[in-house]
Amino acid sequence: MSKQNKRRPNQHKRKAAPQGKRHDGIAKHSTEKNYSDKPKGPPWLYGRHAVIAALQNPKRNCHQLVVSEEFIKSHGSELDEALNATERHRPAPQVLDRREIEDLCRGGVHQGIALQLDPLPRQNLEDILEELADTPNALVVALDQATDPQNIGAVLRSAAAFGASCVMIPEKNAPEVTPAMAKAACGALERIPFLRITNLSRSLDQLKEEGFWSVGLDGYAETMLSTVDMKGKTVLVMGSEGSGLRRLTKEKCDFLAKIPISQAVESLNLSNATAVALYEIARQRG
Repeated sequence: MSKQNKRRPNQHKRKAAPQGKRHDGIAKHSTEKNYSDKPKGPPWLYGRHAVIAALQNPKRNCHQLVVSEEFIKSHGSELDEALNATERHRPAPQVLDRREIEDLCRGGVHQGIALQLDPLPRQNLEDILEELADTPNALVVALDQATDPQNIGAVLRSAAAFGASCVMIPEKNAPEVTPAMAKAACGALERIPFLRITNLSRSLDQLKEEGFWSVGLDGYAETMLSTVDMKGKTVLVMGSEGSGLRRLTKEKCDFLAKIPISQAVESLNLSNATAVALYEIARQRG
């Protein structure tokens, strides 16, 4: 393990910004911020929980780590633990001011820490099903037509919190994993598989062949979610906030159920509805 990862928080030395340096080593700043161009090289992840979880994940290949002095003062011990949590190489932290970090994060709310890293290795449903073969209460969350990165990130957070085995989403029309999604997931992106599948209907059939029952949430269903037995291998299928589940997706579900809400609002957003449904499943399973 590299000795540089064992330095105490107050020993992190200030270094020049990785990008936009002048000849004297001081980062230059423009009064105008233009984030329209795509960033070069691997993406930057930002936010305390997202970055700490990524550093702890042995599947992550990390390149550059930047932090503010304030972050070192408040969370230096936590950072040191994360840097030594895996035998994978982890870059020594570079101390920058908050404005320099903001430039790297293209205006994102970074909380004083950012990490440049490669995307996670892609996983497929077959591999997950093999891992879940002997898991009698395996729980999969399937998203149909979800498009908002922060909403999807919040779903990942709830899925991890309630012990789901994975979250899957159709690749077509779905957003890529973004720093905003990872930040909303609050570290869950590193802790639960997030699968991009080719066809949701075929994947639901594949899950059914492996003994899963599928429950789709539909605001117009007659059955209350609390009355559906969701013990055993279960797929929770969630639709978009606007149009809900597609017709073919509904037909593939074994049950359609709804969450009882007052008439004061038309519906819950995707992440809130998923959290309520996952809580109900956890309550039934004790």
